[in-house]
Amino acid sequence: MRKVLVTGGAGFIGCHIVELLLQEGVEVCVLDSLSPQIHPRGNPGRHFQPLLPHLKFIRGDIRDEACLDAALDGVDAIVHLAAETGTGQSMYEISRYVSVNELGTARLLEKVAAHQAIEKLVIASSRAVYGEGKFRCPAHGIYYPKGRSEQKLAEGFFELYCPDCEEELLPLATDEDAPVNPKSVYGLTKFGQESLCLQFGNTFHTPVVALRYQNVYGPGQSLANPYTGILAIFSTRFRMGKEVLVFEDGLESRDFVYVSDVAKATVGALKSDAAKGEVLNIGTGLPVSVMSVAEKLRALINPQGGIRVTGQYRVGDIRHNFADSTKAQRLLEFVPQIDFDEGLQLFVDWVLGSEMGEDRLQASLEELQARGLLK
Repeated sequence: MRKVLVTGGAGFIGCHIVELLLQEGVEVCVLDSLSPQIHPRGNPGRHFQPLLPHLKFIRGDIRDEACLDAALDGVDAIVHLAAETGTGQSMYEISRYVSVNELGTARLLEKVAAHQAIEKLVIASSRAVYGEGKFRCPAHGIYYPKGRSEQKLAEGFFELYCPDCEEELLPLATDEDAPVNPKSVYGLTKFGQESLCLQFGNTFHTPVVALRYQNVYGPGQSLANPYTGILAIFSTRFRMGKEVLVFEDGLESRDFVYVSDVAKATVGALKSDAAKGEVLNIGTGLPVSVMSVAEKLRALINPQGGIRVTGQYRVGDIRHNFADSTKAQRLLEFVPQIDFDEGLQLFVDWVLGSEMGEDRLQASLEELQARGLLK
């Protein structure tokens, strides 16, 4: 790698990848729109600011051909992170998510085809492509549930159940051979992004790696965006002395992977010849319940803080998903170094040293409720 373009490189995950690339002596160009939802003041976050003198920065839209021409000048590898994120919001801002995520990726690939051959493209995908993960019924074996029953959800039964015997299904680590079954427009567009990139790679003989990130967290996460990142949402509420709202019964679980581990995996994918054409999960393989996250954050930020389990659920949410990252370990030597308790402390230390932004959670919930997406 001599010069790498990182689209969305001023964002949370992007700035950590950029920092790592610069440390390795790689020339970096960043293309980022500085979306007001993530950067409400129109400026890069404080984690990205010290990097600016050491790279080429282009503020622009991934769909803008002139911006792409400038960004691709002299580039021999790409990390494509630029995307709208947010499961709930994607369900009603459909055209924006499809346009930025899929059309933006298509425009990028068209320009790459017209400009020059590149040595590697890494596309940031998401665990959202799976929908519900992999499960097992003690009596009937492995299932990949299509989704949860609206009737059961309305009655407060939030787990998944065997279609043959109605017993509760046990969640298992989800591997890359699991069926793709997105439950949100966001998930659909992430699968669209990785599919476009992998097809492009096959057509133009370009090494492409798709990384399906689990729930990434850590310093630099947007504290202003109410549509993604429960750690950011919960920590902001605790700091403000506001009640933290936990959906369903709080026992839904996610795989939280620290951002520095994700950055190392991504740069590793740029370097690896073994991973070309592959789809890889990037996670810890350890599920953590949402209630546990809330309780741990309360202990670290505001021990008197309130937590309320609402019993509500959002259309498009899943119950459980955690990664089987065996393949990434084999091909990238990916082994997460930061466990959740250590990572959470590092995240909280950063949060407490950050300016407290506006709490926009209630407005986002009202938007969902008005559209029948929060029940």
